[in-house]
Amino acid sequence: MSKVLIIDDEEKIRTLLSKIISLEGFEVWQAGDIRSGLKKLETIDIDVVICDVKLPDGSGVETARIIKEKYPATEIILLTAYGNIPDGVQAIKNGAFDYITKGDDNNKIIPLLNKASEKVLLAKRVAQLEKQLGKKHSFESIIGKSKIINTSIEAAKKVAASEASVLLTGETGTGKEVFAQAIHNASPRNKHSFVAVNCSAFSKELLENELFGHKAGAFTGAIKDTKGIFEEANNGTVFLDEIGEMPLDLQAKLLRVLETGEFLKVGDSKATKVNVRIVAATNRNLQREVEAGNFREDLFYRIAVFQISLPPLRERIVDIEELATYFLYTFAHKTNKKITAISKPYLEALKQHSWKGNIRELKNIIERSVILTDDTELTVDSLPVELQHINTSATKEKILSAFDLASAEKIHIQKVLNYTNGNKTETAKLLNIALTTLYRKLDEYQIK
Repeated sequence: MSKVLIIDDEEKIRTLLSKIISLEGFEVWQAGDIRSGLKKLETIDIDVVICDVKLPDGSGVETARIIKEKYPATEIILLTAYGNIPDGVQAIKNGAFDYITKGDDNNKIIPLLNKASEKVLLAKRVAQLEKQLGKKHSFESIIGKSKIINTSIEAAKKVAASEASVLLTGETGTGKEVFAQAIHNASPRNKHSFVAVNCSAFSKELLENELFGHKAGAFTGAIKDTKGIFEEANNGTVFLDEIGEMPLDLQAKLLRVLETGEFLKVGDSKATKVNVRIVAATNRNLQREVEAGNFREDLFYRIAVFQISLPPLRERIVDIEELATYFLYTFAHKTNKKITAISKPYLEALKQHSWKGNIRELKNIIERSVILTDDTELTVDSLPVELQHINTSATKEKILSAFDLASAEKIHIQKVLNYTNGNKTETAKLLNIALTTLYRKLDEYQIK
């Protein structure tokens, strides 16, 4: 329940406003002047202040500045008997949420209060997330309260303090590197390096060089000795992402590191000794890969001393709102946009999506929506077309049937537009239609 403070020297107005606002479910406090109002703010966690502009002991416009400086999360709505543009401009500059004329307040105050309290609620949630960010790469920074993600977190916390190798399994985009960093930060090795490599991002030769380094003269262009990841991470942690993609002969070299703590650099004949902990991750079923002859059985048992499975996003729907709020804050801050809320239909569409790309896909969708949104709230219109067509009660009337030919055409055009980054000439070429035809269809389907 949001808490509201009314500061007005007219008792009748305070009493009337208090009754109206209380009936809408708000907790209400009253003050007859600025001094007593500021005292109440010291003892009560007020969400929204409704303040008269002209008061016996000062100006409400100046009071807005004082309140925002001391209580930045509190929103202020200013009331005046005689509105004027300079006061209104200064009020907004001082941090007021809005500035309205008395007489209009009966119609405007409740919608304004709802919007202001939503903003305060979001700010409080963001503050919590920022607190988590202050503990970046710790277990506290992992967002989510669902039972299934907490089971994974608790398992990771237990193994973190040990020296055991850890294998993180789960679909792409489920946050395996976030878990690996949290395990490292909670381990005795946290004063040393955490170094990550994606095994699927390199050819066999490049991956060997990336992992183990090389001696000067080992190949053309090797003009000096170069450290590999294992040497860089000495006494720390090496995170091997997508380890299932590692070629078999490199798997043998990795096994030697795990068994003896030493390896040969490319072009070297003398072993280099290291002390590292291995955290590996894969989206494959490594036991099946062992059976198929694609992964060494002895290496599998070495890296899978302790296995942790990370759940896909579709199995932790209750976490979607918190994750979306976090990404909204992140991208709104980066783009300097004042987007403070997510509409209910938007959230409902997110919750009904299949999330094949998991958290990474959610992050991309929120970033896209923030870029497209010019208002203060994310709405369904800023979602990709395939998510807009999820059949929620709020969007039912707007949506074409998923089996409708026109709907399929609209989705296809949108996908090609996304592929070309909005280049309409290139889109028309790929669709094999005239540019004028494309513009007609964009207008017909209301594609922006």
